[in-house]
Amino acid sequence: MQDLVCISHLRWDFVWQRPQHLLSRMAQRQRVFFVEEPVASVEAKIPYFQRQMWQGENGAEVVVVRLVQPVEQARWIGHGDPLAAATYQRLLREYMQEQHVRHPILWLYTPMAQHFISALRPKLLVYDVMDQLSAFKGAPADIVDRDREVLERADVVFTGGISLYHDKRDYSYSIYPFPSGVETEHFARAASRESFDPPQDIARIQSPILGYYGVIDERMDLNLIQQIAEQQPDWNILLIGPVVKIDPQELPQASNIHYIGMKTYDQLPAYLAHFDVALIPFAMNEATRYLSPTKTLEYLAARKPVVSTPIHDVIELYGSVVHIGYTLAEFIQRIEDALRKPVTTEQRQRETLLLQEHAWDAIAERMQRLIQRKYHSIHPGAVAVQTPAHAAIQAP
Repeated sequence: MQDLVCISHLRWDFVWQRPQHLLSRMAQRQRVFFVEEPVASVEAKIPYFQRQMWQGENGAEVVVVRLVQPVEQARWIGHGDPLAAATYQRLLREYMQEQHVRHPILWLYTPMAQHFISALRPKLLVYDVMDQLSAFKGAPADIVDRDREVLERADVVFTGGISLYHDKRDYSYSIYPFPSGVETEHFARAASRESFDPPQDIARIQSPILGYYGVIDERMDLNLIQQIAEQQPDWNILLIGPVVKIDPQELPQASNIHYIGMKTYDQLPAYLAHFDVALIPFAMNEATRYLSPTKTLEYLAARKPVVSTPIHDVIELYGSVVHIGYTLAEFIQRIEDALRKPVTTEQRQRETLLLQEHAWDAIAERMQRLIQRKYHSIHPGAVAVQTPAHAAIQAP
């Protein structure tokens, strides 16, 4: 397989999600380099290249690289920073030459990184649209135009949900919907509360526990959380994850709302095991119009009843097994139903089929087949560049 270079707006060591699931699997077959957004440092005197090695199972290795800039040179943090772009391209091109990377597969997660296309001269351009980034708070003014340019230029486009697919399909000739998946075995351990002792920071929280994990940002319906807490003081609401792009002072506060911060992917099952109901409490706004929450399948793998606001992709993909609340009163009623009514055998069977269909291993395999097919259609008869034995990824 050709070397793969991924340019992402997300950090590798942040929340373990779609990029990490896919690229860690692809790294079992090919060399993978993960290029993060620049960072600013008060200690940096000149821009320099920082890299570290991530090692996973089955021999998978991902080299994570980032540009470190002096604070005074960082106009803003992001791949769209024009001051950083030229330096980043030069240092990355030099590093790729050192690693014997020639004409790689280039995989973009943000259209703001399209300037790397000319710098790396890839043999195949993949654009994985996991979110509608233009709807995010603080999005660059020109991100919509750049998004369309990359869609039209990419050889293969994947989308992280059905709504995103319908929004992007008119701009790409080779686009495929791939809603995010699940590692069922990882979360199935949380199906029994007895499988894990309560983590220390939730040991004193009494049932019923309504749980959510993920990024806590402008997409959350904070008023919904506040109203549930006030109307149902006997319910404990557990919110797990980092607070991003909103003032922590704006978060709803009550004695039965508990914020315990970010947990690692490996820690999540121990917390999920103690959920009585799993929540998807997103607001209905432009930021969530194209949302396809990965956590839905993870909750289902743990056999937790799931209650969600009417997110389009949740309804379309999982509506047969997820409780949907269109109003505050309905949302509370769906939670009450989930707490009180036993799950039927028929629903468990539907859940099992969904989990099988959306396994990360199968998703990564289907994506790789599409990439290989497109690669050979563009370069018929081509043989993937063979990495010399002495050119294995060098540990930082």
